[in-house]
Amino acid sequence: MSTKNYQAGVKEYRETYWMPDYTPADTDLLACFKITAQPGVPREEAAAAVAAESSTGTWTTVWTDLLTDLDYYKGRAYAIEDVPGDDESFYAFIAYPIDLFEEGSVVNVFTSLVGNVFGFKALRHLRLEDIRFPIAYVKTCGGPPHGIQVERDIMNKYGRPLLGCTIKPKLGLSAKNYGRAVYECLRGGLDFTKDDENVNSQPFMRWRQRFDFVMEAIHKSERETGERKGHYLNVTAPTPEEMYKRAEYAKELGSPIIMHDYITGGFCANTGLANWCRDNGVLLHIHRAMHAVLDRHPKHGIHFRVLAKILRLSGGDHLHTGTVVGKLEGDREATLGWIDLLRERYIKEDRSRGIFFDQDWGSMPGVFAVASGGIHVWHMPALVSIFGDDAILQFGGGTLGHPWGNAAGAAANRVALEACVQDRNINGNEDLEKRGGEVLRQAAKSSPELAAAMETWKEIKFEFDTVDKLDVVHR
Repeated sequence: MSTKNYQAGVKEYRETYWMPDYTPADTDLLACFKITAQPGVPREEAAAAVAAESSTGTWTTVWTDLLTDLDYYKGRAYAIEDVPGDDESFYAFIAYPIDLFEEGSVVNVFTSLVGNVFGFKALRHLRLEDIRFPIAYVKTCGGPPHGIQVERDIMNKYGRPLLGCTIKPKLGLSAKNYGRAVYECLRGGLDFTKDDENVNSQPFMRWRQRFDFVMEAIHKSERETGERKGHYLNVTAPTPEEMYKRAEYAKELGSPIIMHDYITGGFCANTGLANWCRDNGVLLHIHRAMHAVLDRHPKHGIHFRVLAKILRLSGGDHLHTGTVVGKLEGDREATLGWIDLLRERYIKEDRSRGIFFDQDWGSMPGVFAVASGGIHVWHMPALVSIFGDDAILQFGGGTLGHPWGNAAGAAANRVALEACVQDRNINGNEDLEKRGGEVLRQAAKSSPELAAAMETWKEIKFEFDTVDKLDVVHR
């Protein structure tokens, strides 16, 4: 196909799929793409090409077009907007009829919207910024197996964020030593400990032995502290059959929670596992391993707010969201936006937080936001202020790196958390971050573990410019 004919095909898309007078229906799935077209390709033609290639179009007219109702099934590019501060790219808004998507299948949604069009030659870059799922589609999805309130009841923990810890080093520990590390963290005051995302069943620590020693640690720490405890046993596996085998064994041992890497493990496997957890009364922690491959480039890929929405539909009780203040990428306002998308029932469009559409979740339960990655006790005031109560605050190195050991690190985190929550409850959330240093210093007077932690990490900061910033005028 010559370049001339190819460009003619793109122009033909414009005539069929560019519909600026279209008013989206309540049942339409709406998508916002950030498009950077090749030189010489007009905006309307590029937007129409994305609508066509992600729905019913192909590069030429085919006779079978006459055998279907294209006017109903096609995607419609209905609006174009400038990207603030970017003369090269633009936003294209596309409406898709709900019948294009299999009920309850986030796999099918992604296969349609991002499955092929990202390789389209007429585009230099393409990014899926946001999706509005109509309530009619939301109601076909199972969503979180249990949700925030049910988990609080199961774990008997109220009125504060929960505390977790990722066991380090993430690779190389034997199962018995791994269990010892879990026990020390839990007896020291944490609610949960966690397998890291790449701990599955390697030669140094097979999954069955890890599960056995971890559950021994949980039961022992529960007896000693009188509190419910848990560990995210990672059941991510090479095959779905093996994943379910591991999940069943975790349930057999009495584990209240298991874990899945939902992107590397696959959306199909994740939805199936969420359904299993709902049926079996097991909580489901979700890690977002591989997300930055998709979401970090500001002009190409899939924004994390979309991946967060997909997870809420597919199913998970926790999802890693970044920390704003830790070692991982995360713009503050954008992070607040996708935290709301995970937890709230109805979220209004708010461009200041990167939210392009109203989103109604109906009766679907909320998901705990998980702050994890390079955080320590000095971050606690900011974390409590940013995340509120319905969050899991996970300190890996910020627990295990305590000079006195894991239990002391856990105790320092627990004292810091309760001091910040108490101050917030008395003085309000406003300015908690500003007065947080003094709150911690006062608490450290009666907690040598916290004092030692504060001394250890007083110089540790992660002050790098955010790569993926919100598109605002001052950019």
